[in-house]
Amino acid sequence: MAVLVIADRDGEALRDTTHKTITAALKLSGDVDVLVLGQGSRAAADAAAKIAGVRKVLLAESDALAHQLAEAVEATVVGLAGGYDAILAPATTDGKNYMPRIAARLDVAPISDIIEVISSDSFVRPIYAGNALETIQSGDAKKVITVRPTNFDAADANGGSASVETMAGASGGRTADFVSEEMVKSDRPELGAARIVVSGGRALGSAEEFHAVLDPLADKLGAAVGASRAAVDAGYAPNDYQVGQTGKVVAPALYIAIGISGAIQHLAGMKDSKVIVAINKDADAPIFQVADYGLVGDYKVIVPELMKALG
Repeated sequence: MAVLVIADRDGEALRDTTHKTITAALKLSGDVDVLVLGQGSRAAADAAAKIAGVRKVLLAESDALAHQLAEAVEATVVGLAGGYDAILAPATTDGKNYMPRIAARLDVAPISDIIEVISSDSFVRPIYAGNALETIQSGDAKKVITVRPTNFDAADANGGSASVETMAGASGGRTADFVSEEMVKSDRPELGAARIVVSGGRALGSAEEFHAVLDPLADKLGAAVGASRAAVDAGYAPNDYQVGQTGKVVAPALYIAIGISGAIQHLAGMKDSKVIVAINKDADAPIFQVADYGLVGDYKVIVPELMKALG
């Protein structure tokens, strides 16, 4: 079978979510092509061509695609869909935006957030905020799938030598235009790809306290900063810090939760982390049920001691 993977990029660079989605695509036992969408994305296309297992890279550029407008992505992908049995994209904010539109245009049921490929038509995905796993079998002739990248290893970034073909990208539809975007600038690692994440909850009490406690620790560890939904809703941190069912799903090597009780919506976004450290003064907090190391006590005492130990 032929599989098309829609690349996830950050400017001219590919995110590792693309490499992990390619790993999932290869498990479908087919020829894997990668579609790079954007404007001025030749460098990303060349990087995609070097990924192991990729047969061909398609580079589609237009002004509308520069900002991943769902209408333009849908029009471009649907125009290519006739040559593919499956279309895959990472389950990122962008992927969740345009993949349902693509599925609707192709008149198939979208298969969302898969964590395992059993066969070319059977997949596993989490349901009920990750409390249960569902095995589904699709009878659709074409599969439109989003992949949870944290559950797949990244394909070798330098193991391939695919060709790059350019094509015209679709323009945006009449229903949406790009107006502006506000980006949070940070020298820290991107939350979804960080090896270490330090997260804070509502127990920190204020935005000033949140940053006074978490930022120095994150800088010391070279970590990304995350937050629970309660902390985001309270205004302690911006929306793109949110970890959980309605935020970002992360699986770092180390996850440190400070003042987070562990509501099930938050656990759904971080419980696959390799090592979880929880700091909370409530010994009965649900976070301790998934933590590898639990420190019961006041974060105002424990975090300074941790900082001192780190030197």
